[in-house]
Amino acid sequence: MYAWILDESPGSYRWGEMPDPEPGPDDVVVSVVASALNHMDLWLTRGMPKPPLPHIPGCDVAGIVHAVGVAVTNVAVGDEVVVNPGVSPVDEIIALGNDSPMGAGFGIWGEHDRGGHANFAIAPARNIVKRPADRTWEECAAYPLCYLTAWRMLRRARLGAGDTLLVVGVGGGVASAALALGKAIGAHVSVTSRDSAKRARALELGADAAFDSADAKWPISADVVVESVGPATWDQSVRALKSGGRLVLCGGTSGTSVELNLPRLFFKQIEIIGSTMGSYQEFAEVTEMVANGLPVVVDEIFPLTDYPAALARLEDGSQLGKIVLSH
Repeated sequence: MYAWILDESPGSYRWGEMPDPEPGPDDVVVSVVASALNHMDLWLTRGMPKPPLPHIPGCDVAGIVHAVGVAVTNVAVGDEVVVNPGVSPVDEIIALGNDSPMGAGFGIWGEHDRGGHANFAIAPARNIVKRPADRTWEECAAYPLCYLTAWRMLRRARLGAGDTLLVVGVGGGVASAALALGKAIGAHVSVTSRDSAKRARALELGADAAFDSADAKWPISADVVVESVGPATWDQSVRALKSGGRLVLCGGTSGTSVELNLPRLFFKQIEIIGSTMGSYQEFAEVTEMVANGLPVVVDEIFPLTDYPAALARLEDGSQLGKIVLSH
């Protein structure tokens, strides 16, 4: 098969040949129809983290089952499927349930295992799910990682109908997913972006208000703030919380270290919540919501062979929603 391959980390991707994957007893091989980019695609080239090498990137995949292992019963050859990118050992799924991402054995498909920017991809059968009906292949490739991540963030932050949600840096996949999910929950959703075009697009997608991320203070008092930017917006995000508010964080695209004003933390009695990916139950919930019409924001579609151009768009931050590769 042909794939985008990372031979060294740090390093650069190359287009080349790899052996076709062979399924073990509990594995499924998928003929990939569409895959989507995440910031993970960029971080792997910088050794942040360093994957097993040689590596195939791509944490989001939709496709058709090509082959199954002898023990697989949940899908069959020819089924149209998506890959759940959050991989937990079976014993941790049983022991931890909805908190299986907190287990020591948790991994991200496309980081710890070879992913889907290739003709074929292989994953455990428990991570193979029938794709949402009546959605495009591109939408099915776009939702798994970011919508799963955003759904867990909002659940852990206890967002409810009527609450005020602030989504920081609306261009990214997780942020656009949080906007869609927040509206579905019934929250009042505001967003931030430095880009006026993105702010306008977010309002078209249902945001109630949009603020310039560069402003020193945003005119909002939020129950929940969704953060994935980090140092560049941290102070404004904490200031935007009302007393008793919750800031939930899944990453830091602008850096890894922030300063926290401790009196603000304890006087306002706010919560800072870390969150990573999601559980099998949460993925099933998100997939059902997408099947029932939850908006999935696709920014631009590139041919698989134009992966470098897609990476360049991701790196310059000009997207709103997910960048997808058509296979």
